[in-house]
Amino acid sequence: MVRARFLIFLSILSIQSCKTQSNKINGVSFVASREAVNESHITPVVNLSANYAAIMPFGFMRNLDNPKVIFDTERQWFGETKQGAEQYINELRKQKIKIMLKPQIWVWHGEFTGFIKMENEVDWNAFEVAYTKFILEYARLAQNLKVEIFCIGTELEKFIENRPEYWSYLISEIKAIYKGKLTYAANWDEFKRTPFWSQLDFIGVDAYFPVGESKTPSFDECLEGWREHKETIKSLSIIHDKPILFTEYGYRSVDYAGKLPWVSDIGMNQVNLEAQTNTTSALFETFWNEDWFAGGFIWKWFHNHDDVGGKNDSMFTPQNKPSEKIIKHYYKSGNE
Repeated sequence: MVRARFLIFLSILSIQSCKTQSNKINGVSFVASREAVNESHITPVVNLSANYAAIMPFGFMRNLDNPKVIFDTERQWFGETKQGAEQYINELRKQKIKIMLKPQIWVWHGEFTGFIKMENEVDWNAFEVAYTKFILEYARLAQNLKVEIFCIGTELEKFIENRPEYWSYLISEIKAIYKGKLTYAANWDEFKRTPFWSQLDFIGVDAYFPVGESKTPSFDECLEGWREHKETIKSLSIIHDKPILFTEYGYRSVDYAGKLPWVSDIGMNQVNLEAQTNTTSALFETFWNEDWFAGGFIWKWFHNHDDVGGKNDSMFTPQNKPSEKIIKHYYKSGNE
């Protein structure tokens, strides 16, 4: 039954493909790994018809109120370091894949970065110095490699809320170094309050919007679930006269995929490929034809394509699942 529905949906897509807007950012969030990558790791990205990849080196914090940012160390995985990011970018560029460099913070035990908040002024000042050093190091790399897009932060709402002046300063410091396009990756329930969109080139949204309550949300249910969110997103694009970029988007292949899409709890493990297919299809149908929508980066894409994802996987990656074909369809149509 699932296969039959999927084939029907693909036939509908083939009829609608002529409507898809061209020149979208059809991206993958290319996960940092322990090892260097080579052509064999990039070929599946090309086969997806992707034209962009987000490269994500990491800085680490011990807890939400510790002002130190540790980055580019020998203890990190290769892909999480500056050297690794550069190697990944160069390999992707060989296959004509453009780049968004997106340095991110990881808090110990996976605590949510949106809650990072220092306890006093001394620690705030120390944290600002640490974060500036982290981001400007990668802004220099972005400029040296002529990276197309640089993302200045990911899901840092409390940091921004408590230190808005700092962020204006940081953006000016980045612009003194890096001459490409800038964005910030705001969480899906944060982007409406981000104060500095006028200083950037894209309104960046990590698009984990809830779109359906059902165990297996239908395509139509997800389309309806997007209706109100879409109007809010579009209105912000109009107000700021900036295109919307989904700095992350995607749904898990799990029951209730559309209800709490941001949850990555491994305890949610009941595989539901149809839920991922329907939520993914509805997102594309809602946004990829809109002129004010720049495109996005699917969360997430691993370098060892043949060994990840598949019919028994309940996590975000679309690799080796029916949703990979949906993404390829839209990406290919958008590149024609």
